[in-house]
Amino acid sequence: MSTLPTAVYVDGYNLYYGRLRGTGYKWLDLVSLFERVLHDQDPSARLERLRYFSAPALARFARHGSASVEAQQDYHNALLRQHAPMVSITLGRHAFNRGGDLLPRFLENGGFDRNDRVRVWNLEEKQTDVSLAIAMYRDACSGALGQIVLCSNDSDAAPALEAIRQDFPRIVIGIVAPRRPPVPGAREHRSTSSALSAHAHWTRHHLLDSELEGALLPSIVHTGRKPIRRPAHW
Repeated sequence: MSTLPTAVYVDGYNLYYGRLRGTGYKWLDLVSLFERVLHDQDPSARLERLRYFSAPALARFARHGSASVEAQQDYHNALLRQHAPMVSITLGRHAFNRGGDLLPRFLENGGFDRNDRVRVWNLEEKQTDVSLAIAMYRDACSGALGQIVLCSNDSDAAPALEAIRQDFPRIVIGIVAPRRPPVPGAREHRSTSSALSAHAHWTRHHLLDSELEGALLPSIVHTGRKPIRRPAHW
């Protein structure tokens, strides 16, 4: 049976805030996870490369301060140690708007008062969306891939997917939305991006707890020198 060479592109910011935040799955082995996801979708798929895009954590805004920065660095190093050269990590940067925006104050009853506004500082991730889009398109141009899979729910990537679909019609495009499974009777905060799905051949609308739990890195990753340990608060 012929294989389907595949590359996966992970929007780390979107994955964290869409699926991993507040869970015990942050020490995630992305290669193990996506090998399983790809096989479930198409047993002929073969993961050739995984590109991860994010931005460095900032201690002054992180819940655990400098420990959050160290935890992110340890995670990146553990991923690379386990799976280089298959895995690559590209980091953008954060832009901080001290002026911020005036937004309605949130009320305890779940509503808000349009006339009572507070200034909210804006912290935005920069460059990662562009880096991800360029990487997808350049890899498509290489002619080595049969499938491109994007793990994101950010519609900013839609133009890149549209261009790949038009310019390289033989390449299969998949979307994995980093979302929790729906809870019966509960309201979903955000649906899967239709802008992304419109250019995809297939879409996974959520990641299961069982899939994440079964794809964690070892608690201790040996390096030949100082081992990398899973952060205590992860």
